[in-house]
Amino acid sequence: MKQIKIFDTTLRDGSQGAGISFSVEDKMKIATALDSFGVSYIECGWPGSNPKDEEFFKLAKNKFKNSKLVAFGSTRRKNIQANQDTSLNKIVASGVKAACIFGKSWDLHVEYALKTTKEENLKMIYDTVSFLKSKKLEVIYDAEHFFDGYINNPQYAIETLKSAVNAGADIICLCETNGGILPLDLQKIITKTKQEVPNILFGIHTHNDSGCAVANSIIAVESGCELVQGTINGIGERCGNANLCSIIPALQLKKNYQCIPNKNLKKLTELSRYIDEIANMVPTDSLPYVGKNAFSHKAGVHVSAIGKNSKTYEHLDPQSVGNTRQILVSDLSGKSNIMSKADELSLDLENKPEKVQSIIKAVKEKENNGYQYENADGSFFILTKKVEAKYDSFFTLKGYRVSVEKNADGSIISEATVKLDIKGKEEHTVSEGDGPVNALDNCLRKALIKFYPEIKNVLLTDFKVRVINSNASTAAKVRVLIESKDKKFIWGTIGVSENIIDACWQALSDSVEYTLLKNNKSRGTKR
Repeated sequence: MKQIKIFDTTLRDGSQGAGISFSVEDKMKIATALDSFGVSYIECGWPGSNPKDEEFFKLAKNKFKNSKLVAFGSTRRKNIQANQDTSLNKIVASGVKAACIFGKSWDLHVEYALKTTKEENLKMIYDTVSFLKSKKLEVIYDAEHFFDGYINNPQYAIETLKSAVNAGADIICLCETNGGILPLDLQKIITKTKQEVPNILFGIHTHNDSGCAVANSIIAVESGCELVQGTINGIGERCGNANLCSIIPALQLKKNYQCIPNKNLKKLTELSRYIDEIANMVPTDSLPYVGKNAFSHKAGVHVSAIGKNSKTYEHLDPQSVGNTRQILVSDLSGKSNIMSKADELSLDLENKPEKVQSIIKAVKEKENNGYQYENADGSFFILTKKVEAKYDSFFTLKGYRVSVEKNADGSIISEATVKLDIKGKEEHTVSEGDGPVNALDNCLRKALIKFYPEIKNVLLTDFKVRVINSNASTAAKVRVLIESKDKKFIWGTIGVSENIIDACWQALSDSVEYTLLKNNKSRGTKR
């Protein structure tokens, strides 16, 4: 099994993505997770470029045991000595053992970006690598815009690589910086380059502007590159960097390369979602391997086949990357979907064909009215209990009122009043909130908590609203999907109404009902 070095640049190149900003604490958390995951290199930032990176390098020194920390920088400035370049001296002073230095391979950039001669650029590359090697650093040379440079002037692009090699670079990383090249064209250039620049370890760095970053990275490895640069979830400038969450399992599970320790591959989905959480990004459900929908099945034919042999509609075992299979229930559902979902939710529908058909009918009717149970397991569970006539609610709504008041100073106050019947007793509560939904949620919890203290552990983690029939303008129905969690589970609930507050109430009350059903097996279900 051939070893491939994984070079993670989430903290540096990934942080250049729109809307992403990592604090020093964020960077430490991410670096710790990456070290535990087992990547070879963690590129942490550019020493001296900003106070945040300087502080990080001080805090991170000698903290990690599996990954090598890398400082990023550029070749020396033109017309000075390398030992006089402030940025290079900052890299040396950072205490890292490895540096990643980018230089120009495209003569267009030499002329217009650096505004210098091709000869001076070659000296800048040589002097920079030589200086850092004299300081006992491992040097990875990033040949920026290499593929565009090769297409425009192959001879000069090769000369830039040789300048870095002659200066002692340990690895030459070919950078597809603009993200526009296609896989077979990239493969041809790598093959020719390896012939012209032998006896050096090559790496690959790609961007996703043409949607080919992962494919280009994989084909680069197949063409002889032994280091892959990328980011978790593919975050990065413009359309992003190569997504390591796709590259690592593809290489390790499908092509028999060793990228990380085998035992750590099951941490991949957890790592993906952890990075999204720190970056304050909503996870992309459709991401390959790690996305929520990566192993989701909706069509009845698919679900039926999956139940017999998972290979029929899954390219690998979801557990191999720490993900899970998800059976979706919708108006397309058949018996297989309902039975699989029932098994997942511990619902006993075995040998109950009439009940299954009744549930299918109820789902179809509900979805015809705008409901959607694909991400609302909690509401689906309650629906099945109601269809089975086995459901006895923990509380009954007698009425609610929500008001929103805006004052002259611009402040907004939301207040909710709720009347419930709980165990034969009427509870009448009033509560304020940041908005009408928050006020309603606070009010509901306030009424219930002395009867059902376990709801204090339930948190509302996501709230989505979608207009269903937009042609009805302001009278359109809205669908509200709420995601909740406690110490053990995450579940979704749904509400649909022409009134957004009422849709919110449905989803909120279902969330609490589902919590109580899970925690009070002897209540809420008629025997």
